[in-house]
Amino acid sequence: MSERPDELARAIEATLFATEAPLTLAVLAAHLGDADPAQVRAALAGLAGHYSGRGIEIVERGGRWHFQTAADCAHLLRREREQVRRLSRAATEVLAIVAYHEPVSRAEIESIRGVQTSGGTLDVLMEAGWVRVAGRREVPGRPVIYATTPEFLQHFGLESRRDLPGIDDLRAAGLLDPVDEAYEAMALQQPEVADEEE
Repeated sequence: MSERPDELARAIEATLFATEAPLTLAVLAAHLGDADPAQVRAALAGLAGHYSGRGIEIVERGGRWHFQTAADCAHLLRREREQVRRLSRAATEVLAIVAYHEPVSRAEIESIRGVQTSGGTLDVLMEAGWVRVAGRREVPGRPVIYATTPEFLQHFGLESRRDLPGIDDLRAAGLLDPVDEAYEAMALQQPEVADEEE
């Protein structure tokens, strides 16, 4: 495709505006007549800068590009009250395990959780579009393995799984029980009990 960069940017802008789903760089380049991916990436970066701070933005989530309403303007588009669908504690735990350990089998999920996981829990996460079947593990029995989806990244505003919070972040936010402190307290108490028995 021998278009000048401004024509390429206009073509990308029109394509992203008209598409129903976010597009990868490769799909965009192929759609535009096998455009040079480096030129497409440069045009995308220019468009992202152009739309930065406007009512709509061009963003990349999980390697896919799309238009989205600026976060501070989203309330203007809500006509009805959104129905909040809360995940059960089991579904939240399973989603976290899949996100941090993917690809992961159901047996591995159950091993990490310490309890059985119903098939319905994974079904709810797949219906939400956040978890997908990622294939089968090459071990006896060939269990199904699960992974997160680009929709998961998009919903939670993550560019990639590397943006998931770490243990220190979760602990600082008060989202983890102070298990380490409890174990340390137990370890300090055990020698005293042993001395009393002697």
